[in-house]
Amino acid sequence: MMQHGKRPTIASRHGMVAAAHPLAAAAGARILSNGGNAFDAAAATAATLNVVEPYMSGLAGQGMATCYVASERRVRSLNFMGRIPRQFPLDKLSSREQILRGPIPVGAPGNLLGWCEMVSAYGSKKLPELFASAVAVARDGFGLIEFNVEEIGGATPELRGQTKLYPEWSRTYLDGIEGGRPAIGAVLRQPDLAKTLEALASEGPALLYGGALGKKLVDRLAELGGCLTLDDLKDAKAEWVDPIAASYRGRTIHVPPPPCEAFQYLLTMRILEGFDLGKMARNGADHIDTVLRAIRIAAGVRIAHGVPSRQKLAELLSDGHVEGLRARVRDKKPVVGPTEQWTPPANEGHTTSFSIADQHGNMVCVTQSLGSVFGSGVVVPGTGVCLNNFLYWADVTPASPNRVKRGDAMPICVAPSIVTENDRPVLALGTPGSYGILQTQAQAMVHYVDFGLPLQAAIEAPRARLTDGRDVLLESRVDAKVHEELRGRGHDLTSGPDWTMKVGGMHAVALKDGTFTGGCDPRRDGYCVPA
Repeated sequence: MMQHGKRPTIASRHGMVAAAHPLAAAAGARILSNGGNAFDAAAATAATLNVVEPYMSGLAGQGMATCYVASERRVRSLNFMGRIPRQFPLDKLSSREQILRGPIPVGAPGNLLGWCEMVSAYGSKKLPELFASAVAVARDGFGLIEFNVEEIGGATPELRGQTKLYPEWSRTYLDGIEGGRPAIGAVLRQPDLAKTLEALASEGPALLYGGALGKKLVDRLAELGGCLTLDDLKDAKAEWVDPIAASYRGRTIHVPPPPCEAFQYLLTMRILEGFDLGKMARNGADHIDTVLRAIRIAAGVRIAHGVPSRQKLAELLSDGHVEGLRARVRDKKPVVGPTEQWTPPANEGHTTSFSIADQHGNMVCVTQSLGSVFGSGVVVPGTGVCLNNFLYWADVTPASPNRVKRGDAMPICVAPSIVTENDRPVLALGTPGSYGILQTQAQAMVHYVDFGLPLQAAIEAPRARLTDGRDVLLESRVDAKVHEELRGRGHDLTSGPDWTMKVGGMHAVALKDGTFTGGCDPRRDGYCVPA
């Protein structure tokens, strides 16, 4: 039956892009329609996101991807996270709050390397064509839409207090807006970024990783008192790695391996496979309680083990260990504990995730970020490039068993996923949401697989976000009686608004019987564009 007031199902026989802004999704779909593949489209989508959501996407961010490579008939993950810089002042830090903004939390940019590596390894197009849409949108400008206004306007008061950072930031993002004030329909132009993207398309990533653009970046950070060096940039890598996987109801979910923390998502699904969720009332107390308990238990395991070895990870995901965790779900005693890190929780990150599939059988899921809103707040003068603050999420607490070391790989709570069935790709699914990523993808999968909702409806379904202790924020579209019953079962539950981006901004593409369907999250400005 037709459901009025809902987003329609977007379907195509030729490919699909689901991304956090319609212009970015359109850029990727245009590449697919012009003969490019999913890897080409990923670079075009990502570069355009840099322009249209500059507060959380950018070439100077970091991230990871999981991809199904049709020509090789296998799933691969790509890690373009930076390492802890050589000169990171770890000995002077006792709390992450010391480095929320400014030059110290800037990690080596990885996103540009990741985009270019996907194209170099498996793409069929050249960077000038792939970056053309991004260059045009940056040069000509684009009309701000709701989430643009919310994020730029929301960040302005805090960044105004950053006296060394604000002049270049405001010149780039406020002076670039018609009227100087974020409002729906106001046009944001970023001519410096347009020139930078054009130069990168022409000269390639070496311009940043050791070249003139990299020198500008390092010089600006040094001027502000930063620690990132040109050697850190030269050492940056985008590395293909074998994903880790777990089965769920006849499907296999693939995510990046540690130091990515996505194994929490796999462990949650392994726990939940022991429960007949489909026979429970959807969005009823039994369904939600079971899922919340599994999530908190899995989070505790992930936090206790930090970055596990392959052997330890196999033990954590083993039948014997998982059955013990299922018993803990069944015992009905309240589950209390941290859900983020061993140290006290950080501010929410601002991340983006997009999913793409093409008619050749390739699927790509990318999750990337600048860290906080506008990352470090450092914009490199004359380039339009905003730098990340990923090192804010490094565990620097002296007493922590997971305290980072210089040169370490950076642990990261993303989970770009590819789901296969009979060794063929059937779903690319990812979301932003900081440590909520590892929670909310599990919730959406239950709606999609156990309750059989269409992809768009599974993404729209109410979700929860757990934080430390017993705290849960649950969207209020769940019946009020269920909220009360969950409180009675030991959850310190806050009834949130009907929709909140605290539970993510999910984008997915599914493939069944040769037809692609896209799913985009109404909690943000997500859009699906067919090829």
